Amino acid sequence: LTASPPGNARRFSEQLVSEVTRQFMLTLWNVYSFFVIYANIDKFSPGSQITQTEPSELDRWIISELNQLIADVDAALSSYNPTEAGRKIESFTSNLSNWYVRRSRRRFWKSENDADKLSAYATLYQCLVTLSKLLAPFTPFLAEELYQNLVCTAFPEAPDSVHLTDFPEADRNKIDERLSADTRLAIRLSSLGRAARSKAGIKVRQPLAQLIVFLPSSREREGFKKLEAQLVEELNVKALKIVSSESELQRHPDIVVTTEGGYTVAIEVKITPELAAEGLAREIVHRLQTMRRQARFDIADHITTYYQGGAYIEQVMETFADYIKRETLSRELINEVPAEGVFSERYKLSGYDILLAVDKLD
Repeated sequence: LTASPPGNARRFSEQLVSEVTRQFMLTLWNVYSFFVIYANIDKFSPGSQITQTEPSELDRWIISELNQLIADVDAALSSYNPTEAGRKIESFTSNLSNWYVRRSRRRFWKSENDADKLSAYATLYQCLVTLSKLLAPFTPFLAEELYQNLVCTAFPEAPDSVHLTDFPEADRNKIDERLSADTRLAIRLSSLGRAARSKAGIKVRQPLAQLIVFLPSSREREGFKKLEAQLVEELNVKALKIVSSESELQRHPDIVVTTEGGYTVAIEVKITPELAAEGLAREIVHRLQTMRRQARFDIADHITTYYQGGAYIEQVMETFADYIKRETLSRELINEVPAEGVFSERYKLSGYDILLAVDKLD
C-alpha cells in the first residue's frame, strides 16, 4: 500500500514484506510493548485525572502531530489515496518512536508517579489507540490486537472491535504548526550533531563541553530556544550556543563541523578529565544494563552491583555512584569480587580493566 498505488501491477516480494515488517510494524510494536511494560509496572489506569496545568513541549508536539495525522489520513482516504495515507502513518510512527519515546524515557523510568509521568502515559496511550483506529483499514489484525488490549481491557463499555469504532476526527485547535516546525528543526539538528560525532569518532555516551549551532533565520533562532534542552540532552553536551554567522564558528578551536541544507552544527571535541570520567561512568552503565538483559532480570528488578578495577575505576564508581545506581536500579555498588555463580563479565573500557557483576535482590 505504501510502496506504490495499490491499483498498480507489481510482483510480490518477500524481501519487501520483511522490510515493511522491520521498518514499520516492529517499530510500532516496540513502542506498544514499551508502553505496556511500564504501564503495568506503574499500574497506569487510562482515563486517570491529571492535575498538571501545562503539558510539556513534547506532549503538546506529539498531540499536534497526531491531530495533523488524523486530518491528513482522512483527506487522503477521502480522495482514494491509501498510499499517501499509509506513508503519513509511517512517518508519524517513526517520529513517535525515535523522538517522543526517546525523549520521554526518563519520564517513564522515574520512580515517582507525578503529573508529568501520568501526562506522558496518557499522551502515549492516546497516540497508540488513535493509531490502532487509523491502521484498521490497512493492517486489520494488528490494529485489532492493539485495540483489544489497550481499550477493551480498560473500558468494557467500548465497542467490541476497532472495526466497530468511529474513524478519528482531528481537533484542529490542537495543531500547533510553529511548534511542529521548531521540533522538526530540533530533529534535523540532532541528526547533524550525531553526524559530527560520528565524523569525530566520539560515541554519544561520551559527554562533550559544547554544541554550536548556526541557524540562518532569526525566527528559527527565536523558536528554537524552547527546545534547546531537548537537543542538549539528546546529543549529550553540557552547553549549547546559537550563532547568527558562520564566521563565528572560526573563533572556536577543536571543533568538528557538519553542514546540510543551510544549517551547520559543530561539536567541541576536546575531552577534559572530568568529561572523560563521566563518559566512562556512562559506558559502565551501558554494560550493566546489557548484563541485566543477559541475566534475564525483569525490567523492574533491583540489583547489587559488584566491581573490581584499579584506583581510577574506584574513583569513577564513587563519584558517579548516584547516577549509576539510578540508571541500573542498583541498591549498592560494592568494590569486591562477587560470590560464585553471580553473573559477571570482564571489560576493557577507556584503556582500564574492569570486572562487573550483577546480582538480583530477593
